[in-house]
Amino acid sequence: MKTRSKTVFLAVAALILVVWTIVTIIPMYWMLIGSVQDSTATASFRPRMIPEALSFAPYDRFFAKTAAWRWLFNSLLISTVLTVTNVFFASLAGYAFSKLKFPGSNAIFWVLLSTMMIPAQVTLIPLYILIVNVFNLGDSYTAIILPTAVTVGNIFLMKQYMSSLPTSLIHAARIDACSEFGIFWKVILPMAKPGLAVLAIFTFVASWNEFFWPFLITNSTEMRTIQVGLASFVFSESTDFGAIMAGATVGALPMLILFFSLQRYFLQGITIGAVKG
Repeated sequence: MKTRSKTVFLAVAALILVVWTIVTIIPMYWMLIGSVQDSTATASFRPRMIPEALSFAPYDRFFAKTAAWRWLFNSLLISTVLTVTNVFFASLAGYAFSKLKFPGSNAIFWVLLSTMMIPAQVTLIPLYILIVNVFNLGDSYTAIILPTAVTVGNIFLMKQYMSSLPTSLIHAARIDACSEFGIFWKVILPMAKPGLAVLAIFTFVASWNEFFWPFLITNSTEMRTIQVGLASFVFSESTDFGAIMAGATVGALPMLILFFSLQRYFLQGITIGAVKG
């Protein structure tokens, strides 16, 4: 009876997962086929799930009517810089909070964690005023990158991960007269490679998909990222759904490639912060 109940449970769970997978894939499939057929077929009341004829004209129109290559370059540059800065500064902070003892370390750490309780929308207006009016950095790479050069969430993840690393090696390095930065660079970083890889991937994905802050802080077409550019891709008389689908596919393709090539690191990211601190 127990075995039968377990079989029924597994069958129901598998059915739910299959249905959920289909529901998740359908929008992506529709985006893909919508980008290789004419706009009339894409916007028809009865959409064709199997296109009658393939056409790459929507991609030609998308790249011809927009600064798509510049948007892709901006997204790649910003995501890369943010990944590097977050990995470097978050790992430094994580090492300091997990392995170094200094006055007020616990208080500083909890103050940092408390900032995560503040909704991001609350700080948007003060942050915008600070960046644009005080520092005069509006519509620039610095304005997009600076607020998230390192995030508290990434510091927390690194602190939790580095807490699980053996402290005995650090003591041995100190006995050998190695400096603290030398310990961090030569001892901690090699052991923390799996955690750093997960942090880098998640930061890159989040930076690539970020929309609201780049949309708020940029004014010129040349400074837009691919996500902001797609939102501004409108027409005064009609909407070219095929070109929009093509642009969405171009914007999503790097993330799909990244996920399927590095999915084991995505799975590791589910439990990276679950170690006991």
